[in-house]
Amino acid sequence: MWPIIMAILRRNAVYITLPIAGVVGFIGYNLESLLSDKYTPYSKSIQENRAERLTEDLANAAQVEKLRLKENVLERNLSPSLQKKM
Repeated sequence: MWPIIMAILRRNAVYITLPIAGVVGFIGYNLESLLSDKYTPYSKSIQENRAERLTEDLANAAQVEKLRLKENVLERNLSPSLQKKM
């Protein structure tokens, strides 16, 4: 009996797998919509972040001296541990 059933399934595999895949996909889609959290938190856009950063840079006029070009361009963004001791 099993060889006959397997032969039928093998011969009609294309017609059997599509409805099974559709049912599994439908169940998975609905299960995910029930279990998942649909809330997406708000995050600022890149343009808003840039505008805030620019206003902070303009507000901090005291830091302008630090941002000026030094003798060596590579010394501009050195970590504190690599800076020369004065």
